[in-house]
Amino acid sequence: MNHLKGMHHVTAITSSAEKNYEFFTYVLGMRLVKKTVNQDDIQTYHLFFADDTGSPGTDMTFFDFPGIPKGSHGTNEIYKTAFRVQTDTSLEYWVKRFDRLNVKHSGIKQQFGKQTLSFVDFDDQQYQLVSDENNKGVASGTPWQKGPIPLEYAITGLGPLHVRVAQFDYFKEMLEKVLLFKEIDQEESFHLFEVGEGGNGAQIIVEHNTVLPQARQGYGTVHHAALRVEDKAVLEEWDNRMRGFGFQTSGFVDRYFFGSLYARVAPGILFEFATDGPGFMGDEPYETLGEKLSLPPFLEPKREQIEQLVRPIDTVRSTIDFVKE
Repeated sequence: MNHLKGMHHVTAITSSAEKNYEFFTYVLGMRLVKKTVNQDDIQTYHLFFADDTGSPGTDMTFFDFPGIPKGSHGTNEIYKTAFRVQTDTSLEYWVKRFDRLNVKHSGIKQQFGKQTLSFVDFDDQQYQLVSDENNKGVASGTPWQKGPIPLEYAITGLGPLHVRVAQFDYFKEMLEKVLLFKEIDQEESFHLFEVGEGGNGAQIIVEHNTVLPQARQGYGTVHHAALRVEDKAVLEEWDNRMRGFGFQTSGFVDRYFFGSLYARVAPGILFEFATDGPGFMGDEPYETLGEKLSLPPFLEPKREQIEQLVRPIDTVRSTIDFVKE
């Protein structure tokens, strides 16, 4: 069986594609590598923020479903998305930056032997920066070269996924027996699992929590998380494996930028399995990634209709000379 390679992307829900774009571009300095629409709901934007070239394992994506209510955090949810930075010193830079830009954060804390910094955005979406200072395992991406963050402090990819569950024994068994993760550490009610080459890019932190109420999905919460597989052939192996364990799957879904497979693995927890390619560089030049509305070929004939449904967002950055500070 081909093991999973780690995190591929995390997809969350925002109240405002515009404010989301501003936050990720100008505060976090992640690169918008694709501005497209939800392929299942074409009036909804789907924005992809990633490293310099949209490498797998570096992207956080957002839907802005019209009229959706605010979600509430609780148990049985993917509740926090982590991003990797290169050193412990990077976190000190981010504390100062967040203070200057009025981003709420928890201060630097240690978790599983790593320095971390948790923070929230305007929707109360939960994030964490994690230091790669002593990290071994899956390689991270390349910082956005022309972004506003000094390269030595910039975000390079996705860190451990944070999941909160009421039925920990079940979730542990699913991770270990079905998805082939291993539990490698525990701190109180938090359990650290990893897969493949391991390290920050291939870990899930599971919090056992029976006290909080059931989370409710809406803006400010995560929709699903995706795990990396090499290619379509491996994706089909995982489809057969998941079905063999009794999980219902979506079957293969061609997302144009990658191939996908979806399965609800626990109450409130939707996992996607996504291929590393083809990636985001096929339909736009590197210099202007994410600046035009990009549509997969099957939606291209509906471009005029779609452009009337989604309000225009100006995402041109190739003309901006960011001051790195």
